[in-house]
Order: sequence, then structure tokens, then C-alpha cells
Amino acid sequence: MKTLSTKEKSVHININSQYYGTIAEIGGGQETARHLFQAGGASNTIAKSISAYDKLFSDHFYNNGAPARYVAEDRLRKMVNYEYDELIKILDHKNSQKFFAFANTVEILNFSKTNMGNGWLGIAVEGTDRYHPNLIFIHVKLHENDTLLQQYSLGTLGINLIYGGLFDSEDPRKILLSLLDNLDTNRVEVDYAYVEGPDMAWVDNRLLNLMLVSNNMTPAIMFDSNGRIQHPGDMLYHKNVLLMRGYFRPINNLGIEFLEDSMEIFKRDEDYTPNNTIAFCEISLNYLMQGEILDEKDFLHRVDLLNLMGQSVMISRFKRYFELVQYFRQYRLIKLRMVVGLPTFEKIFDSTYYADLRGGLLEALGAMFQDNVKVYLYPAINTVTGEITYPNDDYFQGKNSLLWQYLNSTGSILLLKSLSTNNLNITSEYIARLIETSDESLKLHLPLKIYNHIKKHQLFGFGRNEQNIN
Repeated sequence: MKTLSTKEKSVHININSQYYGTIAEIGGGQETARHLFQAGGASNTIAKSISAYDKLFSDHFYNNGAPARYVAEDRLRKMVNYEYDELIKILDHKNSQKFFAFANTVEILNFSKTNMGNGWLGIAVEGTDRYHPNLIFIHVKLHENDTLLQQYSLGTLGINLIYGGLFDSEDPRKILLSLLDNLDTNRVEVDYAYVEGPDMAWVDNRLLNLMLVSNNMTPAIMFDSNGRIQHPGDMLYHKNVLLMRGYFRPINNLGIEFLEDSMEIFKRDEDYTPNNTIAFCEISLNYLMQGEILDEKDFLHRVDLLNLMGQSVMISRFKRYFELVQYFRQYRLIKLRMVVGLPTFEKIFDSTYYADLRGGLLEALGAMFQDNVKVYLYPAINTVTGEITYPNDDYFQGKNSLLWQYLNSTGSILLLKSLSTNNLNITSEYIARLIETSDESLKLHLPLKIYNHIKKHQLFGFGRNEQNIN
């Protein structure tokens, strides 16, 4: 199916939609309204357009005169609700068309180019209930290094969101996938989406945001410990972060021990406070794939179980640790601590993973071990002999030995030696076998609430191969 140009979408909105509404834009200029006015026929669609560019005007209309964050989801929500309520107050009995209210609040590149273009776009669309519209909110990053280009992209995004909201309102997934029509991911990143409303009750916002990662619209998404989707900037800005990667299918006693022990170490840091520190269990998108298919149910089960243990969750497209560090860097973390097992750490030292980098292994390690980054390294166990391996200067060979000595001497690596050895022989493969055979010994390796939840809901193929217990 042919993708309509921005002008074609604008004409279609003005001429063929059954909607009438408001355009309110802050910060990036009247880019969305401009497209609709230039397309012709805007009188069929637009009741009012406004640019509350001055902060006092913005506060007056959208925050009862009180100052607050301007480029924020809360300000966007107030803008959309205010404008939609105005339509109801003024036009409810005078206009038979359906109503919509579009708003954005965006910071584009400044003259000195010392900031990052980003912002919020949203729309309220009348559905089955005129007085309780459906809401769609997104956050975007504008990657272009030119103010005019960012403004152009912003206008295109606005038209895409309005077009989707008016013509594809029955399925937010279609709206999401059309947001980058006539754009690309080098220009725009959509890193958050949220919908609600009487016709959106069936939508799981977690799956909606997973689509952002699986369709390469953003490299990562985040959920808080209650399972609510959160914008990364709100969760991460000026925070300490403890991160552990894994399959988490499900999280087991070993993973819980690593997290708890690592957090106890982190608490001794001078920059630690309970309010400025957050732990994440991070899952690579590769771990959620069944061949070429993304297993959405499996994804939800893993997130639910991590939330059950009070853990926040991150899903990303990153395969290498230095890419993770570079991602976190944009949010100005205080400190980043990554919990890594010895077998994984050995792969970090494998130069074959960095053949695409001009600086190879050195470039990757330089990007990974920045001033505020440390690795909490836990040992390995020989599952046959039970011998525990703590790496030392003789463990790594050749140039890797020198790299190890340097990272160790600079304090970039901290060996976790206080762990009990009871859980070190737990592997994802072993847990999977116990689940599939519904082996009672499974409860010895999982937190009890995790075990009970898996057994009750028959998750991850529980009991599928029960006949093979013996």
C-alpha cells in the first residue's frame, strides 16, 4: 500500500475526515497547523490553532498560572484536556462533527546547539463517548543537527499522529507504525507511547511500546516495578543505575542474590540515596524471539514475574555492553554499575565481537568503562567439580591480561566475593528443564512466589515434558 505524502495526508484530514478540532503547539512553532492550512480546506477541520510560546501564557492556559515543566508529559496532558474541554464548552450543541484536540510541547535545537531536540505530542479523539475521548501520547527525539530540519520533522510527525488518530483510531498499533511515514529513524526516534480511553481498554501499553523496539523506532523501553511503561528520561535522569542483563525466564534465586548483594555494595557509595538509585533487569530483544517471531506472551510473563519481585525492567536492542553504556550516557547518570558473570565478561574481552569498530576491542572498552561506570563481577563455577573460579592476573592471557590488570587497578571492576556458592550452578537451561518436567526441585531454585505463579498459570511450558522427569 502506497504511503501518502504529508501534503496528501493533510488534504485527506481537511476534506475527508468527520472531525473538527484544535491545534495547540508550544516550542517548535506552528509546524503541524501550517501543513493543514497550506493544504487547503482547513476551515472544515480547524476550530482554533494556538502557539502559547511565552511561558506565562502557557502557564495561564494549561497550569492555572503556576510554572512547571514545559516539555513534559504532564504539560502535554493538560494541553490536550484543556483544548478538548474548550471544544465541548463552546461547540457541543453547535457542531455535529466529532471532536479532536492535538497538542505538542517540543524543545528543538537551540542556536548554540547545546541541547537535544525532543518533545511530546498527543491527541484526544472522540470515539464512542464524546465526553470521554481516547488519548494517544508519544515522546520523540529529534536527531537532525539543524533547526529547520527538526521543525520539518516535527510537522510531519504531527500530521502522521493526527491522521492516524482520526482514520486508524480503532487500532493504535497502526497509528504507531505510521508515525514515521515520510521520515526515518536517523531523523526521529519514538521512545514512548501511551494510550487510554473508553475504546482503548483492550490495549496493553507494554506491548505497544515493545513494538517501538521490535520495529527499530527506539533502542530501549522501560517499565517501573509496577509494570507501568515509563519514559526513560523520567526514570533515569540524574540517577544511580544498577543493571543486570539476563533471560529472566524466570528470574531465579541466583539472579535475586546477585541483585541484592550488588545493591548492598552500591549502598556504601557516597552518592547513594534510596531516592536516587534504581535497579533494572534488562532483557535483550534477541532473548524474546522465537525464530523470526516475537513471542509477546512470553515477554509479558517475564515482565510480570520481575515485577512480582519488585524489579524494574528494560527491553533493548543492544547486543554489546558498550552500546548500553552509550545509551545511558545521554541521561546524565550519576553512576552506572553493571552486574556481569565471568563467562559473559570473557565475551566482552573477545575482540571478534568488535570487528566493525576501527579501534576494535580498545575502542569498545574505552566506550564501556567511562568514569562513572563499574562492573560488579561475579565468579563462575565448574558444574562438574564444583570449583569456584575468581579471575586473577593469570586468568586472562596475552594482551587481555594487561587489559584486565589495568581495569582492575583503576577500580573499574569489583569482584563479588561475598556471595554464597549454593546458587552458582543454576543456569537458564537447567531451570527450563525443571519447568518443562514440572520437577518439584524447581521450588528450591526459585523464589516461592515465582514458583507458585509459574505452577498456577502453567507458564513457560510447565509440565510439557512431565513424562521425562526420570
